[in-house]
Amino acid sequence: MSDLVMTVNNLTVYREHYLAVRDVSFSLEAGTDTAIVGPNGAGKSTLVQALLGILPRKAGEIFILGQPLSRRGRLPSVVREQIAYLPQNFLFDRRIPITVEELVELGWESPGIRLPWLGGRQRFQQVRQALARVDGAHLRSHSISSLSGGEMKRVLLAYCLVRPRSLLILDEAPAGLDIQSESEFYQLLYQLKQEQGWAILQVSHDLEMVRRHCDRVLCLNRTLRCEGIPEVALSPENLVAAYGSDRTPYHHSHY
Repeated sequence: MSDLVMTVNNLTVYREHYLAVRDVSFSLEAGTDTAIVGPNGAGKSTLVQALLGILPRKAGEIFILGQPLSRRGRLPSVVREQIAYLPQNFLFDRRIPITVEELVELGWESPGIRLPWLGGRQRFQQVRQALARVDGAHLRSHSISSLSGGEMKRVLLAYCLVRPRSLLILDEAPAGLDIQSESEFYQLLYQLKQEQGWAILQVSHDLEMVRRHCDRVLCLNRTLRCEGIPEVALSPENLVAAYGSDRTPYHHSHY
């Protein structure tokens, strides 16, 4: 687990005139799961959007798979294709007549990037295999508008699986799921991490899940308040430093 997937140096990000993230540095290794935790308004989603090149940064450097993310959020296409992103909410027009299989196939290519070494038959097999890995083969002909929240999350993981990835970024991806569906989502996610060797970076409010599953924690409140393994980063003293003494972090008691 010594291969660096991402390196962030002294990252500072503004939202208009508001200083949202200040002087943040960390790195991600292949095959590890890192959680970003902190109170509402701490800059967690801002940090993720800056790492994806969605938001511009004021200062700092971001390297993904050894390649620098430009100030305009650009990466070499061969690197960009190794990043998958699951947002908190997947917004789409439910009137669009697209099936699960068609949605997963969209993960095969991005504009300007083609895989000539695989034809239509191989592509079809890859889509079917990705759905099978997330126990979603029975959904392939379903309209995406008919899916439950848990089924949609599985389909989006299949979208990530349809081609090789190195980095999976999640911004509270299980939000809106019931307790059982959330538990199933995490079990599947960590099984896939082991199989695929993904580096995972995820925003979470569920500290019990973080303690149970994550290898490393970044405690953020505009700046990086603490970091390390869960046993260290989530100590009472560090949680007070990140959340403040008058705030209680959210957790699930069922874990």
